[in-house]
Amino acid sequence: MPVERPASAGLRFLRAAPAAPVTLRLLIACYTLGALALLSRPALPAPASLLLLAVPALLPWRWRSPWAAFVLGLLLADWRAAELIAQRWPVERLGETLNVQGHIVTLPQGSAANDGDADAGGESTRTWRFLFAPEDPALPERIRVSWYRSPVQLQGGDCWRLALRLRTPHGSLNPGGFDYEGWLFRQGVTATATVREGEPCAARDGLVLLRWRQQLAKRIAGWLPGHPALPLVLAIAIGDTSGLDDEDWQSFRLTGTTHLVAISGFNVAIVASLVFFVLRGLWSLWPALCLRLPAQQVGAIGSAVAAVCYALLAGFEPPVARAAFMLVFLLMAGWLGGLAAASQALVLAWGLIVVADPLALLTPGLWLSFGAVAAIFYVSSARLATPPAWQAALHVQAMLSLMLAPLTLYWFQGTSLLGPLVNLLAVPVAAVLTPALLIALLLAGTLPVLGLPLLRLVALALEHGADGLDWLAQHGAQAWIAASPAPAALLLALLGAVLLFAPAGLPLRGLGALAFGALLLPPGRAPEQDFELAVLDVGQGLAVVVRTS
Repeated sequence: MPVERPASAGLRFLRAAPAAPVTLRLLIACYTLGALALLSRPALPAPASLLLLAVPALLPWRWRSPWAAFVLGLLLADWRAAELIAQRWPVERLGETLNVQGHIVTLPQGSAANDGDADAGGESTRTWRFLFAPEDPALPERIRVSWYRSPVQLQGGDCWRLALRLRTPHGSLNPGGFDYEGWLFRQGVTATATVREGEPCAARDGLVLLRWRQQLAKRIAGWLPGHPALPLVLAIAIGDTSGLDDEDWQSFRLTGTTHLVAISGFNVAIVASLVFFVLRGLWSLWPALCLRLPAQQVGAIGSAVAAVCYALLAGFEPPVARAAFMLVFLLMAGWLGGLAAASQALVLAWGLIVVADPLALLTPGLWLSFGAVAAIFYVSSARLATPPAWQAALHVQAMLSLMLAPLTLYWFQGTSLLGPLVNLLAVPVAAVLTPALLIALLLAGTLPVLGLPLLRLVALALEHGADGLDWLAQHGAQAWIAASPAPAALLLALLGAVLLFAPAGLPLRGLGALAFGALLLPPGRAPEQDFELAVLDVGQGLAVVVRTS
């Protein structure tokens, strides 16, 4: 009889090891860690090393599924990053001029020309910046174009033949400073260019949504000709921020109100909430209808449709699309199982977004949006008593300010001390003005006799609000704290915020203030001996910092 040979110890271990309990949260967390591990590298790894890492996912061991999710994150992030890097305009062809035909795929941002508003012939000129999509597949898919001293009026969706001087994306790179090249990479821009000359072409295929938004922007400008709040109206209504200048953005940044202007999760949630309560209230007036379909579910369906429509109105750019996507999942969870299912839906929404586009992990909007929603769930759930509405609002605002502070410091190298106080008033005001503005625009297009006066009234309120923010920014500029704490300090502060707002009775709550205090640690000290010299990348010229004891 043949003698059966004993299996090796390693194989017996693999066969005998029970599978680890696998949950959706664990798999998505492992996938996220894998994608982050690759995106945090200065360069893409060799394909052979990725293949070696994938081998354990084929063996029957205890942590096979989590490891497979981790490797999947590595592979998808590597594939997406390699795809973008392959499209980058080569350095060897820097400054080459090509005649390119394509379409303007964003609403152009126009500003007065630096050398005056008129050229030698008396025509008004402007500087335009926009994303351009060439028709030639051999060229980069998205080019960020600047057209200086242009006498023409550009519109989104138009076809142009442009003589472009192409450049490889680059920018200054200082520790704790804005990474322009990284920002271009996150936007999928693989080349920049300036226009030498251009002429329109007749092709008008595709880009229906962009053309419709451009026409809507022109109609709104016709309803509010020369109104000071027109740029703010366009930004809140259709996500057209081309009329906002650097001073406006500086005012929003210093007061911590940028999230109220750039259409994001807050704006989408406000619109969806209004539709939900209105539809639920109206549906409840007819008991027979409620017997067929509960009013709560009708409100959820209507608010999901409203969120998607508002996202389309804003161009369905990735930040607002993610917000609408997340809201739809949360409404589905509320339909199926309440708050517990909502947290599961939040995890699933995160997973689907980062699987569809691993590079989304490099965008601050993803972390801030999901961080804000997670913070709201954390504060609102697992509490023994329900506080009054005003107290709950203050609690949520304080939690958001503290929990998002580490993320803000990481992504924007600073935070505003005015932000938490200003948002206590600005958030409720924006929650009223945003839906009022959309209703006014709807009436202006269908019933002008009512819509236009209401639109002017809302625009006047927005003008006064913007003036108030400007005043605060001018008198409280010192409230902006520029800092780039170490990653360890940021993680400690995030843990501290979680502990500070933990349910009453948790013995470790007192450690929350200590952990959050890690943000107050002083930066690196000057050398005690000799000196430290740093050369800053300022683009043009030279800047040197010398530190001594």
